[in-house]
Amino acid sequence: MKLLLHVCCGPCMVGTLKAIDRNVHDVTAYWYNPNIHPYQEYKSRLNSLKEFVKEINIPLVADEEYGLRDFIRMVSDDLDNRCDKCYLDRLRQTALKAKELDFDGFTSTLLVSPYQKHEFIKAKAEEIAKEVGVAFYYVDPRPYFREGNNEARNMGQYMQKYCGCIFSEEERYLKKYKKKSWKFSSCF
Repeated sequence: MKLLLHVCCGPCMVGTLKAIDRNVHDVTAYWYNPNIHPYQEYKSRLNSLKEFVKEINIPLVADEEYGLRDFIRMVSDDLDNRCDKCYLDRLRQTALKAKELDFDGFTSTLLVSPYQKHEFIKAKAEEIAKEVGVAFYYVDPRPYFREGNNEARNMGQYMQKYCGCIFSEEERYLKKYKKKSWKFSSCF
């Protein structure tokens, strides 16, 4: 199967590739992540991915338009469900790109992370596949998440500290702040 693999970052790709039989599937990486903020984070993830795909000899199709404004417009009316909208956008764009470039199917590294909504992503990808007319290739790479991250770290890949969007970055800092506030307040 000629497979277009949506990639959110290099470390997630490492784990996902462990679950895809590359002797059977001809994999091309696809970068489309308008959610990632700030721009330096976006570039760090993309540049690390570009280096990685060269090392492992996998082609890369990259939509390098920094789409933060469109992402914010897309999620701003319902921030509580922003992740669902983000998944849908990236999956739909990947399916459309797969059809445009005549791939047999598509999948996503979003499926590897235990922090993402795996069953939601799978179900929506299947729906989008039917709508767009290109197959969704399902594989469960979650068992390879930690191993993939460890390998990526050993390879010197850029390792991000949050999902990617400005809101997940905010949550990361709020968690740190709350932990520190609790530690200080418990001392008095």
